[in-house]
Amino acid sequence: MNKHLLSMHDLTDEDVVRILDTAESFREVGTRVIKKVPALRGRTVVNFFLENSTRTRISFELAAKRLSADVINFGASGSSVAKGESLKDSALTLQAMGADAIVIRHSSSGSPLQLTRWVDGRVLNAGDGTHEHPTQALLDLYTMREKLGRLEGLRVAIVGDVMHSRVARSLTFGLVKMGAEVTLVGPPTLIPPEAGAWGAQVSYDIDALLPKLDVCYMLRVQKERQRLEYFPSVREYARLFGLTSARAATLPEHSLIMHPGPMNRGVEIDSDVADQPESVIEEQVTNGIAIRMALLYLLLGGSRAGEAA
Repeated sequence: MNKHLLSMHDLTDEDVVRILDTAESFREVGTRVIKKVPALRGRTVVNFFLENSTRTRISFELAAKRLSADVINFGASGSSVAKGESLKDSALTLQAMGADAIVIRHSSSGSPLQLTRWVDGRVLNAGDGTHEHPTQALLDLYTMREKLGRLEGLRVAIVGDVMHSRVARSLTFGLVKMGAEVTLVGPPTLIPPEAGAWGAQVSYDIDALLPKLDVCYMLRVQKERQRLEYFPSVREYARLFGLTSARAATLPEHSLIMHPGPMNRGVEIDSDVADQPESVIEEQVTNGIAIRMALLYLLLGGSRAGEAA
C-alpha cells in the first residue's frame, strides 16, 4: 500500500482485498467484552475534521481507540481555525505534536493531498469536498462482499445526487476496480458530464434497473452543496428517483439496499424501506469501524492483522 490513502486510485485490487481481509480479522474485536487490542499502543492518531461529521469521526475515533492508539480530536469550532489559522499552520502544529496519522475531512477538494506536503505522518482522506471518500467506499465493498459473497460481477446502481457525492465517485472507482457492473442513476442535471469516463453506465430510469440489481445504493440529496436548483422540487425528485415501498418490492429477493447516511427519509428513500430487512445501513456503520481499524493498522506498519487481533 501507499504511504497515504487519499483516493481509491491509490489502491490496487490486491490492496482492496488485503484491507477487506484485515477488516474481517478486526471485526471480531467489536464483539468482545473488552473491545481492545494493543496493535497501535504508543501511536497518536489525530482526527482533523474541519467539516461537520458524526458517523465518520466517531468511527475513526473508535477504531483508533480499539487499537490502543492515543486519539486527538481537532475541529474547526473551538480551535485556532475559528480565529483564522490557516490549514498549513494547523498542519505544522499537528506535526510538532508528533502525530503518526492524521485523518482529515475538509470542505475543499484536494486538502488531504496538500496536507501530505506539510506533515511526515500518514494521511487518510475522510472526505474532501466533492472529490472522494475512500474509507466509505471500502466499508461499502466490505458489506457487499460479506452479504453477497463476492464483488466481481455484482450489478450495482448508485442512485441520486452523483454530481455532489464524493461517496459516488469513490464507490464507483472501487466497484469497477473489483469487476462489478455499475450504473449511475439520477436526473440528467445531477449526473456529471465526466461520469462516463469512470467505467460506469449512466441511466435516467430507475424503474427499468431495479429488477436486475444485486445492490441498490441510494445517495443523499446534498442541498448544502448545491448552489443552483438542479430539480424543480423535492417532491418531484422523490416521485421520480426515490426508493419507495413499491419500487423496493421490484428488487430481487437477494438484493441489498444501502445508503451512506445521513438519510433524508421520504426524499431519496422511504422510511419503511430504510428499516426493512433488506436494508443493511446499520451494518455499514458497524463495518466502518472494522475497515478503519484495518486501514490505521496497515498504514502504520502492521502486516499480521490476524495475529494482532
